[in-house]
Amino acid sequence: MTRGLAWKLQLLTLVLGAIGGCRSPRDSISPPGSEGRSPSARMEIVEALRQDLEAPRHPADGGGVARFAAEPEPVIAGHPGRWTFVYQAGPEGIAPGGWLFLQAPPFWGWTTPQVQMPEALGYTEVECQVEGVSLHPMTIDQQLLGIEIQGESLAAGEEIRVVYGAGPRGAIADTYAESRSCFYFAVDGDGDGIRSLVGNPLCVEVAPGPATRMVMTMPSTARPGDRVELTVAMLDAVGNRASDWAGPVTLEGPTELGLPSELLFQKDDAGAQKVAVEVHSPGLFEITGVATEGLIAKTNPIKVEVDIERVLWADLHGHSALTDGTGTPKDYFRYARDVAALDVAALTDHDHWGMQPLAIHPELWEEIRRETELFHRPGNFVTLLGYEWTSWIHGHRHVLYFSGHGQIFSSVDPSFESPVQLWDALRQSDVLTFAHHSAGGPVATNWQIPPDPELEPITEIVSVHGSSEAPDSPAVIFSPVAGNFVRDVLDKGYPLGFVGSGDSHDGHPGLSHLNAPSGGLAAILSEDLSRAAVKEALLARRVYATNGPRILLRVELEGYPTGATVELRSLEERGLGDPTLQIEAIGPGAMGRLDLVRTGEVVESVACADRAACSASLQITDLRPGEYLYVRVEQTDGGAAWSSPFFFR
Repeated sequence: MTRGLAWKLQLLTLVLGAIGGCRSPRDSISPPGSEGRSPSARMEIVEALRQDLEAPRHPADGGGVARFAAEPEPVIAGHPGRWTFVYQAGPEGIAPGGWLFLQAPPFWGWTTPQVQMPEALGYTEVECQVEGVSLHPMTIDQQLLGIEIQGESLAAGEEIRVVYGAGPRGAIADTYAESRSCFYFAVDGDGDGIRSLVGNPLCVEVAPGPATRMVMTMPSTARPGDRVELTVAMLDAVGNRASDWAGPVTLEGPTELGLPSELLFQKDDAGAQKVAVEVHSPGLFEITGVATEGLIAKTNPIKVEVDIERVLWADLHGHSALTDGTGTPKDYFRYARDVAALDVAALTDHDHWGMQPLAIHPELWEEIRRETELFHRPGNFVTLLGYEWTSWIHGHRHVLYFSGHGQIFSSVDPSFESPVQLWDALRQSDVLTFAHHSAGGPVATNWQIPPDPELEPITEIVSVHGSSEAPDSPAVIFSPVAGNFVRDVLDKGYPLGFVGSGDSHDGHPGLSHLNAPSGGLAAILSEDLSRAAVKEALLARRVYATNGPRILLRVELEGYPTGATVELRSLEERGLGDPTLQIEAIGPGAMGRLDLVRTGEVVESVACADRAACSASLQITDLRPGEYLYVRVEQTDGGAAWSSPFFFR
């Protein structure tokens, strides 16, 4: 391997994390058959990942141990700190021309270590007391410091001391709070450009900032006589759970709700409380909360009606610090349940991405599986085991298992590099897959391969990356590819339902839209809160998507629910050749308009006069087999929701 290629791999592995041991040799970077590629495929990433897997490691690579010089204290998110490390060389030492690397946590917001400007953020001191050994430190890339060994070899047991944030301004910690933010050391012992991690990472706690906002959440629907949960959570400026907040919250709401007048937060509540609320009579209700320090919030609306269908709120796609997100799996599920008040959550870290790829670190996959099962409580909170199949050839998909166990089939492995190969491997499992950010960045979906009708009935239409629905969609995804939007896919005849999910990396599943222009949620229409019922609703496309806010969207066509396949002959036999579409949208923000999309274009728009609730009855004429239609609603603040399409045959 040339030195230039080796350094190219080093830079890529800063983010990709392809620094593990070897696996089976690759066969071909091209997918089998004539299935093509994503229009924005990143073949150089796949090539680099595979070359790194195959690269032989020198015995000195990854040798030695690293430790904190003293037990680190927690640091507040976004605030400065100083951390001192000691690296001790392993039995093989580090030869002249070899390298020691310090990788500050690469996600999200840690200052890049630098050695040029003592008065600037991130200044890092490096020293070695061994005679004849000199050190040449340099910033290699974002959050990555390299230290070249010069002069004599660093022998076994000899030490290097590294002070990160040594200057008067220190180094800034992660923007987002997490219980385990980790530094990594790596060693290229012989200087050939190939490195391996040193032992276990060194982790610190990043605490949240002070509470600056309050979020209050209710179910979107209920029936008279139901007892439902109100969730009240205190957050800092970027959505972290303000776990130290204490004080009273005054609750104001209609008498039709059996509502306590006040909640008293103690430190043990860790910034979030749930309280049971009784709903006594039909109506549309909101609750207002007022706390000290000027914190005021309203719940999303709750509609109470006899026989109203239940809406489960889900975030089916997000990441932890095990790959390229924030926090531990435990942190992730706690936030989803206790802060965002989700009904369903899935953690979908990457197969082969981040500092320690799941595909070659089964202990991390086992941690995700274990925490998924510990948090799973049917009837109260459903968790799904999942991962992201991170294909830079065909586009990314997340894989959700509904049985509590499952296997990672890595997109870097030539045996599973195409969606067809992935689906064949999953065929006997209790599982579904979902294409996401399919219209554009960071990589578009290869829609030349039709979605598997058994395993992929749904697509993720919106997330923190933006909307992949259509060019006329609100907050369109970055780097969109013309002709690759979901509406274009429907025009191909693929019968896909719609969900949103966060694809969050900030540790805030269910609330990713609070700190980004867009987010994503899946609304699942199901009476039962269980894995089997959630899967059944997804298969039936009885779902809709929002870009974050809990918009209640009710769409029905002559008794058919959203996502249904409608037999035109059946409508005609009922005397409904020109059926009526009933639409009701109720949002936490003022509604701007309702759009009816029919077979490729917006055919009708209804102005909502900035009301919180908006409804319409639209007659659909001259329907033909092969057509589809769906509803898009937009709030004046940019919040949006999309019903799953009706398909006609």
